[in-house]
This record gives sequence, structure tokens and C-alpha cells, in this order.
Amino acid sequence: MYDDPVERKFSVPPPREFKFSPYIPRITTDVKRPPIEPLGANIQNEFGVCGWILTILSYLLIFFTLPISACMCIKVVQEYERAVIFRLGRLMPGGAKGPGIFFIVPCIDTYRKVDLRVLSFEVPPQEILSKDSVTVAVDAVVYFRISNATISVTNVEDAARSTKLLAQTTLRNILGTKTLAEMLSDREAISHQMQTTLDEATEPWGVKVERVEVKDVRLPVQLQRAMAAEAEAAREARAKVIVAEGEQKASRALKEAAEVIAESPSALQLRYLQTLNSISAEKNSTIIFPFPIDLLSAFLQRTPPKVDNNFAFPTQKSGGIPSTS
Repeated sequence: MYDDPVERKFSVPPPREFKFSPYIPRITTDVKRPPIEPLGANIQNEFGVCGWILTILSYLLIFFTLPISACMCIKVVQEYERAVIFRLGRLMPGGAKGPGIFFIVPCIDTYRKVDLRVLSFEVPPQEILSKDSVTVAVDAVVYFRISNATISVTNVEDAARSTKLLAQTTLRNILGTKTLAEMLSDREAISHQMQTTLDEATEPWGVKVERVEVKDVRLPVQLQRAMAAEAEAAREARAKVIVAEGEQKASRALKEAAEVIAESPSALQLRYLQTLNSISAEKNSTIIFPFPIDLLSAFLQRTPPKVDNNFAFPTQKSGGIPSTS
């Protein structure tokens, strides 16, 4: 192909043919979150030599002190409670116990009861600066329950207190992005957003937030007066509009009635008789009879007599009234 050695040395080979193959990533929607496990769940429950010795001694103590020791070993939890048992500081396998009767070994076992019923607490009033720079005081009520007794004991020191503190910060963070009008009108949406945010944050604690309700939005006194004046002005404006619309409708009705009466003169006479009937029915001591319209119209149609400017008084020659000169 190349005859010249120099050309063979410095020649560039032809480019390769490139085929484009688009890469489409695979998107999977069935991603499962790893289950939340309590602290120490992946540690083998091996107590060592000392642990086994203490366990055997405890069982011997229970055996030799029966039936007195039975009262200390038998525990009862209610339907709405669960018991998380620790042996020598380690979490016992099998999860929380209950409801009903369960057994513990004195001296080496400890347990903690957890209430699974729905609990509630009030979020103290929080001073919040809204998006439109208005300072308001907002409080709320949070309803929650323990969904996993073991996790709520091992993963957090005090689930109720931690949830309460988190609710305060969440309330401030969410309402800080809202305007005053949104706080007053969209309380349901704000409550739902708070419930979703708190539920996601407290899931690793074994807490389920059931409901959040915004109780009250307190405004400054000056702002309340300004809003009251604005509302009063709006009400007065609406009242004036309603009165004007009523007068307009009344004028149209009177115009239509006048057109009907003009087309039928007998309707006016009938209306006159109805007025007299209503006046007489009220049993008044003085009855006023309106002047008949037809007589009034006839009186107005009469023209006054014309005066002759060339009129002359009679004299003596004409046999009139003698003069007094």
C-alpha cells in the first residue's frame, strides 16, 4: 500500500468506523429500604463465662426459694403495653413481650414497659416570622404512638420528649416559608405537611405520628386592628353595592309599572281604590282622601281668561259712573 518507506513511517491509518450505541440506564422502582433494627441487634447474645455463671446461680436461687421467687419472676403487661427485656444489659431475642404473662430472672433481667396507645402533646406557642415579614405566634397539637417498642427503647432515650422537640422545630421551619394569608387559609395543608415530615423523621425512633393540628394563629394587636378596619371597609363597600343594586332593580320595577299604567288608565283607578281600601282597613280616626287625578288633570287643562289691554272705564257722557272731581 505504501511504496515509499518515509511515507510508510509517517502515514496515518484511516479512522475506524464508529457505531453509536445509546446507553439507557435501567431504573428500578422496587427499591426496598433496609429494615430498621434496634441497637445491638447484630451482636451475638454471648454472655461469656461470667454471664453463664450468673445465669446458673440465678436459676438455682429461684429453685431454692420457690414459691416466693415465683412472685418476682412472673410479670403481667396489659393489652396496650409491651415489655422490652434486657439480660445482663443485652437485649433479649424475640422482641418485646406481651400482652399477658412473661417471666424474668431476678438479679440479671431488667425490663421496661412501653405504652402503645395514642399519646398527645401540645406544642408551645412559637414566635414565627412569616414569609411576608409578619411575626405571629402559632401553637399546635401532635398525636403519636409507639409503633415498635424495641426500637423506641434502644434507639432513643425518650421518644416522647424527642418528638416534642422535633415538632417545635418542624413547626417553625414549615411556617417560616408561608405567608400570613396561607397560614390563615391553608391550615389543613400545613398540618398534613407537618404530619408527613414528622412521621419520616421519627420512623427510626419507632414512633408513628398519626395527626398534627394547628390550634391557633395569634396576630399582633396592631395588625388585628388594621385587618379589622380593612374588613369593615370591605363590608361597607359590599353594603353600598347591594343598596345600589336594590335601587336599580326598584327603579326598573317602577318604570315597568308606569309603562303598564300608561297603557291602561283603568289600572290607575284600580290602584286608587286599593289605596282607599287599605287606609280604611287600618281603623284610623283621620282618613285622608287623595284628590282624584282625573279632576286634577281637568283643572290643569283649563286656560286662564285673556285680559284686553284696550279696555276703557265708562264716563258721564256715556251714562257711566260720574266722576268725583
